[in-house]
Amino acid sequence: MAVKITDEINPHFYKLWNTKKPYIIAKGGRGSFKSSVISLKLVTEILKYISKGRTANVICIRENSTYLRDSIFNQILWAIGVLGASSEFEVRKSPLMIRNKSTDSTFFFYGADNPMKLKSNLVQNIIAVWFEEAANFKSADVFDQAIPTFVRQKSPFIDEVKVYYSYNPPRNPYDWINEWIIDKENNPNYFVDTSTYLDDRLGFTTKQQLELINEYKANDEDYYRWLYLGEAIGLGTNIYNMDLFHRLDKLPEHDRIIAIYYSADTGHEVSATTCGCYGLTVTDKVILLDTYYYSPEGRSRKKSPKELASDLHEFIQECTRRYGMQPEKMTIDSAEGALDNQYYNDYGIRWSKVKKLKKINMIDRVHDLLAQGRFYYLSDSDNDIFIDEHKRYQWDENTLQSDDPKVIKENDHCCDQFQYLCRSNERDFGLKF
Repeated sequence: MAVKITDEINPHFYKLWNTKKPYIIAKGGRGSFKSSVISLKLVTEILKYISKGRTANVICIRENSTYLRDSIFNQILWAIGVLGASSEFEVRKSPLMIRNKSTDSTFFFYGADNPMKLKSNLVQNIIAVWFEEAANFKSADVFDQAIPTFVRQKSPFIDEVKVYYSYNPPRNPYDWINEWIIDKENNPNYFVDTSTYLDDRLGFTTKQQLELINEYKANDEDYYRWLYLGEAIGLGTNIYNMDLFHRLDKLPEHDRIIAIYYSADTGHEVSATTCGCYGLTVTDKVILLDTYYYSPEGRSRKKSPKELASDLHEFIQECTRRYGMQPEKMTIDSAEGALDNQYYNDYGIRWSKVKKLKKINMIDRVHDLLAQGRFYYLSDSDNDIFIDEHKRYQWDENTLQSDDPKVIKENDHCCDQFQYLCRSNERDFGLKF
């Protein structure tokens, strides 16, 4: 199938497409189509070698192998389809790869969570390497350790392996990649491109996407500037804009709840235990319906895991009766053991353990939901503690000038369980990371 490539990439990316420099960095806001352009470029290059009967390989890397299939793998499949070459390739799942049937030219997919696999690479005839979502890698050490291995295995038909990096800049200007890029912008071997959705001249951004972007802009302009303009806006000390926590005196009459979720942060001797009951509505509102909260502070006798398990079970049963819906998902702190085991022993139910990220990345999930204007809470005395803790939630100013800022760990239990909720239900809530 003949494809006119200028119909598929915006003019903004022509310089990136044609650069002769070996290292290409594409950074910018969400929805700028930078990943689409890189995937089209890589597929175009590999097809050139296939047309000559030669074998060429491309290495595609994410920070964790868990994210490969839903991101960079599907992006390459999309590009192959756009270029009309789907019938020429086959997919293999273990190990994950996309292989050309006639020449064995292959896209290999690796997670950087297995660094030894990257350093011990045996793939030959490499023409390009792509680090997707590069800001999510632990540090530039991953690049420094992996790239020499891949460069040594270059194809004999090229002078240099092309290395691509794509990412959305973190909000924190002190994040390692925001400092790393300053050095690379002055390196003659690097081509650095910055793009946003405003660079779309071909109309790829749909009306629905533009409406969503404008919602972010209207609700939280700073968050919009970071998410869609790719600006490192900084953190400040107050973490949340409380104007984005919308109060409801009663549930909306024409927007029914379609699923119920629970999220718990637990403590025993010192810390509080809290559990939130949340409803997801037809129009994608997330509503805090009720909050359980127990603090052992100042009590001579603390509740045992068995008592806390009983409390949580009664709380969930009461919410189930009230709303007539069984839990869609129950999430708990991944570090919790005693209460989870006690709950399973007593009720035969396992909680889902949250897969934690850095604190700033956990908080970003909440910011995303808030900035879309979709979070609400019922005006109820049991929910007052949830709102109060979020009002007081702050960054530790002594850690702001670092790539791993910390929060002040006081009265933050409701904040933690809300983060667990958003992290564990990203897909259900339409949070795309």
